[in-house]
Amino acid sequence: MHIAIDVELDYDFPAPADVLLAVEVAPLADQSLVEDRLTVTGAGPLRPIASGDGIGRRTWTRAAGRLYARYRAEVALDRIVTALDSLAITPLHDLPAEAIPYLWPSRYCESDRFENFVQTRFGAIEGGARIAAMAEWINHELAYRPGTSDTATTAVDAFVARQGVCRDFAHLLAAFARAAGVPARLVSAYALDLEPCDFHALVEVWLDGAWHLVDPTGLARTDQVARICVGRDATDIAFMTIFGQATLNSQRVAVSRAG
Repeated sequence: MHIAIDVELDYDFPAPADVLLAVEVAPLADQSLVEDRLTVTGAGPLRPIASGDGIGRRTWTRAAGRLYARYRAEVALDRIVTALDSLAITPLHDLPAEAIPYLWPSRYCESDRFENFVQTRFGAIEGGARIAAMAEWINHELAYRPGTSDTATTAVDAFVARQGVCRDFAHLLAAFARAAGVPARLVSAYALDLEPCDFHALVEVWLDGAWHLVDPTGLARTDQVARICVGRDATDIAFMTIFGQATLNSQRVAVSRAG
């Protein structure tokens, strides 16, 4: 399957500020770039840098006044989705180095606060079925309500409020999984047929020696998403990090079938 991505970001900067963009699709084994192009006007030279996780890249620029960025891409998706129930949880002492940092609590995923709840609610479920049960619980218990959370909302906040948006659902699943000893990282992605269409956050969990995508919102099919970058939580996967002040004029994300 091929998907087409078209993104526009329009911001005003009252004073010069450094900006770190993360909007480009990562070339990976299950998603290859047919073509892509990022253009930015109203900003300084673009300086791409590799992601610390080896997935995708970010781009530095310096903005002053109006910044207009456009990203267009065609991506070929070739992903086989394996049912979580058929996967085993990897013993901690067998985890590879790349998975270990995603066992620990982070700013938005306070996994140490959920250990008792996770053991009581999900401890009797074996293997990847435990992660599937967590995702199902979150999907059932949390209401998807735009505008009910902000950049300060953590997994604990979403758990108490029982509502949020995709990043809140993803934070809570990552926190639950880490509390159960399963590495989990947040993923920023473009998703086909997502309503409303926007940058989407979901989760990858380490099971049976590989990363597997899970969307606790249930809004996207994991074989129809294109990953941008991964990280411990929303801090690491933000599509735009502004080191200063800016005003949003408009923002548009469109994903459609191509070819």
